[in-house]
Amino acid sequence: MPDDGHRSRQRQLAGDLRALILAGDIGPGRRLPSTAELTRRYAVGNQTVTRALGILKAEGLVTGHKGKSVVSTGRRPAVVRAGHYPSPMTPGRDAVIRLLRVGETAAPAQVAHAFGIPAGDPVAVRHQVLDLDGEPAELVWAYYPAAVARGTALAESRRLRGGSPTVLAALGHPLRHVVDQVSVRPATVAEFVALRLPEDIPVLRQFRIAYTDGDRPIEVTVMIKAGQQFEIRYELPAPG
Repeated sequence: MPDDGHRSRQRQLAGDLRALILAGDIGPGRRLPSTAELTRRYAVGNQTVTRALGILKAEGLVTGHKGKSVVSTGRRPAVVRAGHYPSPMTPGRDAVIRLLRVGETAAPAQVAHAFGIPAGDPVAVRHQVLDLDGEPAELVWAYYPAAVARGTALAESRRLRGGSPTVLAALGHPLRHVVDQVSVRPATVAEFVALRLPEDIPVLRQFRIAYTDGDRPIEVTVMIKAGQQFEIRYELPAPG
């Protein structure tokens, strides 16, 4: 294994093994190569192998105990379909949404730009966290024009029956289309703590604008996803 010159050897080894697991080359229930084999194959010491496997255990990708074989688990990222609203989860995952805060706040710059209002103007916000299999996986901030949300279910501290599309449609603002921007970056301190991220895992940031009639932006959502928990699937029409 060549040295990339930046990461520790255990992180480089963990990266190679992670790629094999996520690609299915080391399938669920299959044993990983032994410590002795990994030390020979990658020209590293036993401690490096042990630490690399510890990284993968912390991510839930492998399981095993000292002195026993290490096997790949069946845990795989949840699949999010791009362009679908709301995003479905991979079957078999236990998904729970916890509402953290509902109220009004000063519009962040990107949100304000999407709504066409000055930065800092009041907007309604619903902040929640998605747990997958009992672990925090996604932080969500959904923003609405204050005048639209005030006095409606959007401003109430409770789950929305049918989700925000149902509520918005009932208010006369049916969703017509959404536009997503997706990026990957290192986590902030707050995100790292809230999502209980394993080390060396980035977050996937999804910035979504939902439009109603007249191409009017009616909902802006910021989603911060734990990088090891999600994959995005695109389904595109054939050219021509």
